[in-house]
Amino acid sequence: MTAEGGDTVAWYDCKSGHLKVLQASYRDQVLDVLAPHLVSPSAPDASAALPSTAGLPPLSLTDDLAVNRPGDSLLPQLEGAPTWLSRQVMRLWRQNDDSDSWRKGVVGERIAGAKLDRLKRRGWRPLHSIPLPSGADIDHLLIGPGGVFCLNTKYFRNARVWVGDSAVKVNGGRGHPYVRNSRHEGNKASAVLTRACGFPVKVAPVLVFVSAADVVVAQSLGDVKVIKDREISSFRRQAGALGPEEIEFVYAVARDRRTWLSS
Repeated sequence: MTAEGGDTVAWYDCKSGHLKVLQASYRDQVLDVLAPHLVSPSAPDASAALPSTAGLPPLSLTDDLAVNRPGDSLLPQLEGAPTWLSRQVMRLWRQNDDSDSWRKGVVGERIAGAKLDRLKRRGWRPLHSIPLPSGADIDHLLIGPGGVFCLNTKYFRNARVWVGDSAVKVNGGRGHPYVRNSRHEGNKASAVLTRACGFPVKVAPVLVFVSAADVVVAQSLGDVKVIKDREISSFRRQAGALGPEEIEFVYAVARDRRTWLSS
């Protein structure tokens, strides 16, 4: 690849998948152009054995999860919630308002979701608010060159967050099972997609803290990725796990509501 002035900025071998960026200042531009073509040379060429998306059942608008907005699955919890004035009175009388946590959840998912949607131009396919038969949901699923990720979003504005192997503490308070839940969601999503796709689909769990002031992660935690919302953009640099055909097939399966009905 060459810049406008004719200088070579990167070399890419299509056969081996080897990429060498010669000028670091052009790294993002190079990855942006090559993202759909970056495939790990050590990975088997699974795309050759992939079923065609044309063979999938027709997808109706009702079953298409791609139309879901971030936070949509939380909105029913806010139906009939107290008005702003009522909430102020409840706070004055020190009464609990459970709807406040749902509102924060919607805000957090929409902030994270907007940043995930920006990754589309890098070859990624995000999905939001995936409902499960249990009544729970997957906040976000991200499918792209770097693999498949299940993202669990938590909104803690200006909070200090500590993340251990199985629990999370916010401002030194009691432990929350967010790590365990994220791990479970990743395993669940992997099992569902593997069964529906007909080949192994590894789903990596990610815990995203939105608007937190500080996030400290225990060094022993290795199977759940923990990031702040501003680090979502780092996914654009990940590549080599899935080829373009694999991305589109997994995305086509994952966006179908019927895929998740038996989960």
